[in-house]
Amino acid sequence: MILRQTTEQTVEPLLLTVRQAAKTLSISERTLFTLTQDGDIPAVRFGRSVRYDPVDLRAWINSAKKSQAGS
Repeated sequence: MILRQTTEQTVEPLLLTVRQAAKTLSISERTLFTLTQDGDIPAVRFGRSVRYDPVDLRAWINSAKKSQAGS
């Protein structure tokens, strides 16, 4: 019997759900919603769905670091 090894590639999502984005940032979904409503973190909306680009989350983190360093 010959066993074939299968390699499953992990595909990184292009956009994160509210739950995934909040977990990534280690904040609550409510806090993420507030940051989104205030325009601090951009979101992609289509229909009733809201998604977040991981690049935008990283940019927000870097921006927060810079503002804290300047304080």
